[in-house]
Amino acid sequence: MSAFERTIQLIGEDTFRHMQQTRVILFGTGGVGGWCAESLLRTGIGHIRLVDFDTVAESNLNRQIVALSSNIGQPKAEQMRQRLLAILPQGDISVTTGRYSAETAGDFNLGEYDYVIDAIDSVPDKMLLIHNATLSGATLFSSMGAGRKIDPTQVRVSEFWKVEGCPLARALRNKMKKEHILPAKKFQCVWSPEQSGTAGTLAPVVGTFGMMLAGLVVQDICRKTCNN
Repeated sequence: MSAFERTIQLIGEDTFRHMQQTRVILFGTGGVGGWCAESLLRTGIGHIRLVDFDTVAESNLNRQIVALSSNIGQPKAEQMRQRLLAILPQGDISVTTGRYSAETAGDFNLGEYDYVIDAIDSVPDKMLLIHNATLSGATLFSSMGAGRKIDPTQVRVSEFWKVEGCPLARALRNKMKKEHILPAKKFQCVWSPEQSGTAGTLAPVVGTFGMMLAGLVVQDICRKTCNN
């Protein structure tokens, strides 16, 4: 039995072949990004590049799929690669241990990819990635803030400028306008309007964010395949 038999039953051979040929670069493999990466692999995305500068911490155990008691202190991107290869040894998973920033942006040719997934927390780095991704030929999907929320049923998808009540989106828009670094085109975001008022982050919420990002990629491939 093929590992992807149930996927192919649902989307068909032609769409699955497109998924196997699809190239995705994912920035951030923590709470949101890790769940997204695993969902992409299990669905059949054939080529995934993981980018993250951070290491696994004990405080990540409550919500990050990459975090285990046995890998604390290890680089997240490489640990995520090992997890994905344990699921699918023949997967094409590459890793960059580093951050996307003004100093490193030139090292990434975003136009080489079909999809760019933004799961970055840093506002300056996130703003730059959004700007450059929307200038490339890749399709961008971005995660807004998943912290301070407990209700995964409130997570939704909207165009960036239509996101309401999200402090991260607000901070991004303010910085973009102040520095005149705006997105070159519209893009879809995963976000939640929930206002819990307390600090912290939970697995059900970040997991939902990550899986919805993966779902946007899958839906877009299915839509494009059907239209062709």
